[in-house]
Amino acid sequence: MATSGQRTADESADRRLLRGVRSRRAVTRRAVEIASLDGLDGLSFGRLAEDLGISKAGIQTLFRTKERLQLATVEAAQEAFVDAVVRPARDSPAGVARIRALVDGWIDYAVQPLFPGGCFWGANLPIFDSRPGPVRDALLRQQRAWVAILATQFRLAVAAGEIADIDPEAAAFQVGAVLNAVNLALRLGDDDSVTMARQVVDGLLDAAA
Repeated sequence: MATSGQRTADESADRRLLRGVRSRRAVTRRAVEIASLDGLDGLSFGRLAEDLGISKAGIQTLFRTKERLQLATVEAAQEAFVDAVVRPARDSPAGVARIRALVDGWIDYAVQPLFPGGCFWGANLPIFDSRPGPVRDALLRQQRAWVAILATQFRLAVAAGEIADIDPEAAAFQVGAVLNAVNLALRLGDDDSVTMARQVVDGLLDAAA
């Protein structure tokens, strides 16, 4: 049976753990915002400490190195993206309806930016695409996962006879490329890009029908 002292020590440890989780979440949330604007290279313990009003040493204790901070930020961005774009689309039937839901969700994610700088990967992949290492690998895995989600839905649409027998990977690549172009255009103030992107996607689905 645990003694009163042991229970007190365990409860204190639990409170510290919860505080650590909350602090880590707050730091990565702000880090994602900064990285969407200035890239992952723009992150620093000092900047985050100043923005959040907490100690630099406390953030260093949570993440230890800048690379670990960057990786935690990449993971947090992915979680936010999945919650905003991928999970809601699961309410739509698999196949064409879900492709449209994913595209609509992605456009909303860029038009009313989930992150201040627009697409997190649009901001960071061009920086890390030629810099091998864990951060590049994490960004690349996430980008490939997104295209794979689209490809799966194209494959299911073909199997259900909703569209012609096209190459799912090629179709997903085309949609992903169009959406990336929309993000860049929106950052440059070209709102007409959204209409053009929808037309491209509609044309792709109609041509394959």
